Amino acid sequence: MLEEIKVRTMLQKVRAIELRTRTTMNNALAGSYHSIFKGQGVNFEEIREYTPGDEVRFIDWNTSAKLGKPFIKIFREERELTLILAIDISQSMGYGATEQSKREFATEVASVLAFSALKNNDKVGLILFAEGIEKFVPPQKGRQALLRIIREALFFKPNTKKTDFSVCIASLQKMLKKRSIVCLLSDFMPTTNAVSQASLIEGLARLNQHHDLLCLRVEDPRERAIPDVGIIALEDAETQQKIYIDTHSKKVKTLLEKNQSQRWDTFARECQRSGIDLLSLVNGQTYITALKNFFSQRQRSHL
Repeated sequence: MLEEIKVRTMLQKVRAIELRTRTTMNNALAGSYHSIFKGQGVNFEEIREYTPGDEVRFIDWNTSAKLGKPFIKIFREERELTLILAIDISQSMGYGATEQSKREFATEVASVLAFSALKNNDKVGLILFAEGIEKFVPPQKGRQALLRIIREALFFKPNTKKTDFSVCIASLQKMLKKRSIVCLLSDFMPTTNAVSQASLIEGLARLNQHHDLLCLRVEDPRERAIPDVGIIALEDAETQQKIYIDTHSKKVKTLLEKNQSQRWDTFARECQRSGIDLLSLVNGQTYITALKNFFSQRQRSHL
């Protein structure tokens, strides 16, 4: 009986995200995905008689000369692409000061992108990672593919708590034989020092050379602004290291928040300098406008 309730709850969660995803895509993001992710070329499809308004540059002069009237070549965009959603499921992604965890929030955002891709007849695959690749769902099409992606992203249990981006990036480069769209969703929490951050930027830049990379950083509002609730213990979800701070102290709060902000700002600048597209999304806040603006800006910068 308990197992049936768990399964029912799981299905309800999956369906709820699917419904929100479908509504979001249809109402707000229709066309955005198609406009920024183009196919890798065009294929010749047919020759037909010229009609007023057709592009003159597509006239087939050889055929026109033989038949005594103008004909044009018709080309079709080689549209089919592959979207790979790489989602961080390490322990830190389980945190959430709102109604949902960062992992659940990342799953919803990933589902919007997956639905966009499937609506454009592209394939969608899923990679869940922590210290290594925990789960790989090969690229597929159709509603069942979307439902599986949501289910795995929400409920798959990792074997480790920590994150190792180097293993994830190396695995992606090895697994993906053809150019793909790679959307990496993570809180990027391990980037706590200059060495690890530089290593991550270098790995992302290499991945970006071979694939169309998007980095979506998922953060929780409490990670930037610490509430005034007295003495609290802050624990690293991946290492279990604890520190105790007095949140009544304005000086302590200001110092912690400043350090956190500087670290993320440095990471964002290094991504920009390396040509890596990065967008930060806050758990519990509306992300649709941020995604639309991100797509529009990206389209302009890649023209």
